[in-house]
Amino acid sequence: MKRRLFLGAGTAALANLPKCSYAQTTAPSTALNAFAPPGPIAPLRASADRIIDLNVCLRPFRAQGPRIASEQRYGKTIVHHYGHGGSGWSLSWGSARLALPLIRASGHKQIAVIGCGAIGLTTARVAQMNGMKVRIYCKERPPEVASSKATGLWSPDSRICSSEYATPAWTQAWASMARSSFKTYQSLLGLADRPVEWRDGYILSDIPFDQPLPDSAHGGIDEPDYPDLIGELDDIRPKSVLLRPGEHPFRVAHAKRFTQMSFNISSYQRLLMDDFLRAGGEIVHEVFEHPRQFGALRERTVVNCTGYGARALLGDKSIIPVRGQTARLVPQIEVDYALIYRGHNLFMLPRRDGVLVQAQGEHDFGNEDTRIDRALSVAAVERLATLFA
Repeated sequence: MKRRLFLGAGTAALANLPKCSYAQTTAPSTALNAFAPPGPIAPLRASADRIIDLNVCLRPFRAQGPRIASEQRYGKTIVHHYGHGGSGWSLSWGSARLALPLIRASGHKQIAVIGCGAIGLTTARVAQMNGMKVRIYCKERPPEVASSKATGLWSPDSRICSSEYATPAWTQAWASMARSSFKTYQSLLGLADRPVEWRDGYILSDIPFDQPLPDSAHGGIDEPDYPDLIGELDDIRPKSVLLRPGEHPFRVAHAKRFTQMSFNISSYQRLLMDDFLRAGGEIVHEVFEHPRQFGALRERTVVNCTGYGARALLGDKSIIPVRGQTARLVPQIEVDYALIYRGHNLFMLPRRDGVLVQAQGEHDFGNEDTRIDRALSVAAVERLATLFA
């Protein structure tokens, strides 16, 4: 299935809309709508003048999926743990637990973790929780790391591998990582600053959902086919609900409502950092230009969580950059729903620190250009505005 979820482009600006409501004009069908519609939906104040931040990051896609392997080199046990595509936050806890036996096999209780992003921080926490003393070496720490620029929706199947590598054994390991992470995230619900939340969202479409999109609507002309994995988690995912005309306020012909977990990245990173330091962890600023520098570290076991940085550091050309750009709008506390506009490459997610609008171009796969394209995000925000009547 070749698809590019959560991307954006469009025209027509609209701002400062009054609060809108909608009436249920048709009798609800149990088959279509399993529960009553929510209350009035607050419209997004979608205009370019509300953009307060723009960011670009590179997702580390590997056709084979994450690299979780160990080797003996430079007098060290090096455990490689990188290449999670767009699923780093979503799979981090389960992936770290999958890497844990390789770390333990070295027999050392003091370990070094290279990188302070989603995978590095979580791997460090999993090691601490299993009795190890951890020192993180990194060039950047939150909020400067690339992981800080993620959107924050739980999406464990986002560019995690290409279809040719999704064997039954691989899929089983992926599902195990996803379930393990999911279980941990449920334990973080209800905390101060709300690092993890559940929220409703809407998938919007101009054509019926059972009709395929035209090729021109997929974007990402260079992307591989991705496996359809999410069905493996049906027992822990709330079912989406098909909505009839009159059951939603959006200016589209077809809509579904879904419920999904999301992260408030800034508060969640702060929680991880505080927990890591409280458990005796240390962070050392270090810039690595060649893996031979691992040999100079005090620790005998090194866990390499450098994400996209592993491409240059290790010369690993299996890592392919996937450019991603987000705009952050002024927070709207009343906007508490996500939006996916099918066929228009558009995704919106409200967070405590602002409304995230993700936009990408058709040549972002394999593109390592991190320069900001403001026009791309402005077009996405303007496309959002057209959805509200």
